[in-house]
Amino acid sequence: MHAHDGDRLVIEGTKVGSARREGEVLETHGPDGGPPFLVRWSDGAEGLVYPGSDAHVVPAASTAD
Repeated sequence: MHAHDGDRLVIEGTKVGSARREGEVLETHGPDGGPPFLVRWSDGAEGLVYPGSDAHVVPAASTAD
């Protein structure tokens, strides 16, 4: 998985009733845009994330109107 600054990281809920989590990739720390990613979540919290198989990246260009 690779990302660029400004892309969206989406983590799907893996259990019934668990919510999807979305955030903006602020920085990539791995080689060539790989994880870990510094993410600002929609609730304003920030954290370093090693995304699992339940996650995907939405390129910033896809979210522009």
